Formats: sequence, structure tokens, C-alpha cells
Amino acid sequence: EWRVFDLVAPSLGLHPDSENYPFSVKPDTLITMPKMVELFQDWYQDTDFDIVKNIKWENPKTGKYEISPLANPWMPYDMLSLFKINGGWGWRGERQIARWYTMYATITQSRDWLPDEVGGVVWLAFDNVASSIYVPLYCSITDVAKPYKTPGRTKGFNRESAWWAFNRVGTLSAQRWGDMHKDVWAVWKPMQQELFVNQKKIESEALKLLKKNPKKARQYLTDYSIDWGNKVVDRAWKLGDELWTKYDEKW
Repeated sequence: EWRVFDLVAPSLGLHPDSENYPFSVKPDTLITMPKMVELFQDWYQDTDFDIVKNIKWENPKTGKYEISPLANPWMPYDMLSLFKINGGWGWRGERQIARWYTMYATITQSRDWLPDEVGGVVWLAFDNVASSIYVPLYCSITDVAKPYKTPGRTKGFNRESAWWAFNRVGTLSAQRWGDMHKDVWAVWKPMQQELFVNQKKIESEALKLLKKNPKKARQYLTDYSIDWGNKVVDRAWKLGDELWTKYDEKW
């Protein structure tokens, strides 16, 4: 609770150890979709509550004592015990916003000034949001990409499943998070930005179609969501291969 409020309204100077917080706060600036993603990807980095802040080494290249690239904020509970990490959750460390055991995450846009077919959007991400990407699913679409319909963990590892594609990236990148997250973000951040930039254009076209042929408008948005769903899943599998190759024998 404190972390979100502090990120959107730092001017309030809220204390992390306060017993009570306001029900809501007025952000210092308008909250954009990129800012929403940033909030959900947060793990208390650069604060006293970052659970890896004391897992350090002497970097042989710089001679500086710094956080090890092998330290990662997504450690399972038994690893936290190994490193003697305690926090607000005791032996379970801190309850970061982004979590390694996330199955899926959503950000919803409900815009009453637009027709329902266009105004309602669910941005969907699989697995740990910090190593994933949000894809738009409009409320009027009639189908989703096949990998989004393929069961994940319940049926075992499956290369046809979107969840397994992103879980693989998240699990691999956690092994050397200090380095690998840069590779992951180098892939997802430009694609995420492209989706946000495209949104106005896509919705403008959908609105034009909606006036002439609502069915075509729904199909247009369906095709857009399916296209991006397939695109990010394909890229996730490729990214996993790239991480495995680049960091072979480095974890």
C-alpha cells in the first residue's frame, strides 16, 4: 500500500511504517498506462525494502562493492532462508508488488466516453509482470490467440501455452536477474511502447468501422488482439532461447 502511494504521490511523504494510510491519494501527476505498468513491475528496488540490497560482491571489473548480478528479488522462500532474509513477511521476505508466482495480471481501462466495444480494454500479462508484457484484449472481441487458450501449469509444460512461454522467461531471468532483466526489458519495453502508441490509431479505425459495420469492427479488434497475442508468445519463446544461450554456465 505504501509503495504504490509513494510512487504516485511522493509529495505526501508517507512513511513506510505507518499503521494507517489514506483510503486513496491524488497522484502528483496524471497516471499513464506506462506508469501503471511500472507500478505493477515494482519490487521495492532502490528502497530499504529491496530484499537483495545486501547480497553483494566486489565487481572485479570496477572494484566496487555492489549487488551481485546473481541476486534476484524473485527467490523462493527456501532460498530466502538460505540468505537469512527477513522482512515484513518474516521469513517470507517482503511482499513486493511484482511476484514470481503470478499466474496472470490485468490492467483494465473503462472509458465511458467511448462505445463499449472500444472503451473497455483488459491489458493481460502472464507470469511475473516484471519479466512480461501487457497485451490489449478489447471487451468486444470474439476470440483470443490460441496460446492464450492452451492450459498452463495444470497440464504440464507445453510449448503451445502462452503461460509457459512467459514462465520460462521469468524463471530463467531470475537466475541472474541483475544482468538478464536488461535483456528482457530490451525486448519487452519497445513492444509495450508500440502497443501504447498504436492504441489511438487502432481505436480510431475501430470507431469508424463501428459506425458502418459493428461486426467488422469487432472482428478488426479481435484480429488485432490475436495478432499481438501470437507475436508476444513467439517472442517469449525466442527470448527464452536467447537467455539460455547467452548466459550458459553463468548461473
